[in-house]
Amino acid sequence: MDTFLENSGWGQARREPLPGDASTRRYIRLVDADRTAMLMDAPAAAEAPLCPPEASPAERAQLGYNALARLAGSNLAAFAGLANALCERGFSAPRILASDFEHGFLVLEDLGDDLIARLIPQQLHEGTIYALAVDVLAAIYRSTFGDHVSAGGEDWPLLAYDDTALMAEADLFLEWYLARHAGVELDDEARAEWVRLWTAAFKRLESCAPGLVLRDFHAENLLHLPDRDGEAALGLLDFQDALIGHPAYDLVSLLEDARRNVDRKLAIPLKARFVEKAGIADSAGFDAAYAVLGAQRNAKILGIFVRLAVRDGKQRYLDLLPRVARHFVADLQHPALMELNLWIKTHAGAVLLDAHK
Repeated sequence: MDTFLENSGWGQARREPLPGDASTRRYIRLVDADRTAMLMDAPAAAEAPLCPPEASPAERAQLGYNALARLAGSNLAAFAGLANALCERGFSAPRILASDFEHGFLVLEDLGDDLIARLIPQQLHEGTIYALAVDVLAAIYRSTFGDHVSAGGEDWPLLAYDDTALMAEADLFLEWYLARHAGVELDDEARAEWVRLWTAAFKRLESCAPGLVLRDFHAENLLHLPDRDGEAALGLLDFQDALIGHPAYDLVSLLEDARRNVDRKLAIPLKARFVEKAGIADSAGFDAAYAVLGAQRNAKILGIFVRLAVRDGKQRYLDLLPRVARHFVADLQHPALMELNLWIKTHAGAVLLDAHK
């Protein structure tokens, strides 16, 4: 790290570590007189192997969860390549100032600390800033991305958010929430039915053309940048796991936030705003896909939060389970998920109890 910072012109900077998150990465603010930057430290080989573009579902299963879910892990070419691609299209991702992919370091533009989650409602009107976020998502969806992004001479593929990845994520609900949190062990028949119901639900995701999905688009990953105009006034963080998939996913991530209560009255008009701005013709199909991806994402998060508590000792994530459970149960009320809703009532009553806490 010392060598990298010295070579990149930040050797004399004061280092101010930022609080950690749920990932293996850490961030350090670099302060050198009147200039600042962010150091990303992503240790190599800290996570499971990544997904080869041509790997079959069986091969991905052998490699592990990162390959199944098509996560970037600690690969900095993914973050840097996507940051470059977003900046080139006028969005406010951090510019890459220096890189050392081999040792897992990036120096990034410092976009500040004004996360919109911290500024609502005292400094920002929730409806106004969320409307901007929806406009950014629509603009990203309208943008054209190729089959890869590039940075520092390295390419990173933009793969499909396919059924294998979606199913692997939903299965975290069984492996961690049901088994480790609720103490429920399913028989083979119940597990097979779970897979069948999700596979049928994923057919709803063919309702519109796919686009770039950032996968973690919510108020704690979005920055207020009032000195910039239009969509650039929203800073983007944590997008290295982006795939090509249904645009409802990021909208669900924004409106069904696991960490804060979004005003319920905003959901319907903001969904309609996205459909209009994104140029989506089939609004009913989009609504069904929104419910499917909401259920899928919230099932995943319920599993991840239990995993963070049980495996990693981060007990604070258990406090977030009731909110996520309420989102999950609400998504299941859509007619497209009627059978899955019945499955949950039969096999996973614990989530209904959490939803009422």
